Order: sequence, then C-alpha cells, then structure tokens
Amino acid sequence: MSRPPRARESVLDAFEATLIQSGERAATMDATARAAGVSKGGLLYHFASKEALEAGLIERLRALVDDDIALMAAAPEGAVSYFLRTSVMDDDPLDRAIIAVSRLAQGGSGAAGTALRDMRLRWQEALRPHAKDAAALDLVMLVSDGLYFNNALEGGVVSGAVPKGADLDRLIALVEAAARG
Repeated sequence: MSRPPRARESVLDAFEATLIQSGERAATMDATARAAGVSKGGLLYHFASKEALEAGLIERLRALVDDDIALMAAAPEGAVSYFLRTSVMDDDPLDRAIIAVSRLAQGGSGAAGTALRDMRLRWQEALRPHAKDAAALDLVMLVSDGLYFNNALEGGVVSGAVPKGADLDRLIALVEAAARG
C-alpha cells in the first residue's frame, strides 16, 4: 500500500516551519520527524537525506513561483500592481517557502541560493514586458524588495513601515507610471 502524498507534504511543512522558527541548524532530520509527527523511518521513506529534504523544499518553492507567475500574467490589475501588492507578506505558502529557502541559503546551501536567484530572474522576466527599460524594471524590483523587507520589520521592530490601503495604491500608481514611461 503506497503512502498518501499528504504525508510527504506534512514532512515538508514541518521542515519549512522549523527552518522559519528556529533556523537551518535546528532543522535536523530528527526535529523534522518530531514536528511532522512521523517516525524517522517515515521521514526517510519520503526523504532519504537532509539534502533530499532541502531539494523537496526548493522544488516546492519553484512550483509556487510557477503559480505566482501565472497569476501575475492573468491579474486584471496588471502584472506590476499584482507583483507589488503581493510583495507585502501575507504568511501564505509562497512567503513561507521563500523564508525557509532563505534560511537554507543563509546556512550555506548553494542550491538554495541558486533557487532564490532563479526566482528573482523569473519574476524579472515576467515583468520585463511591463517596464519601458532596464531602469524601470529595476525600480519595480527594488520597490518590491523594500515592501518585503519593511513588512518583515513591521512585526514590532518598526510599525507603519509598509504603506497600506490608499497609500499603497498611490505608491503602486507612481511605480506603474514610472515603469510605463
């Protein structure tokens, strides 16, 4: 009898949560098995090594970025607006995967660093047709980075760092106007 795919996802969820909450060093195979509520053998059934677990998380990130780019392309408000609005973290699966893979990269994982660079390049390529030139594309990417970073600070470190509501709408309108030329 084959194991349900949900068990594999539960293990990845536990690994991701441990990375986010405690960092790369704490995200051991044993800690992941405990957090997922599976035996070490159950974990090894799905992921034979920590490297395989990391590869599974990176693959999850790639799939989520695929979905995000498809949503961006179909967004009625336009790609730039969609991209900037979704740069404000919302504790969604993509945000969690980015943070977890970032923790792996901070711990020295070359594959995680490559996945994060690829993610950024893929977003740039999806946005390129919506920017008049390279400088306009840089503006969109850097405003996105700033929204993401300041949103991370807003949990008590710096309040009001991210514009909301009408203020975010005005910021997006300014960036879109600059990007279009």
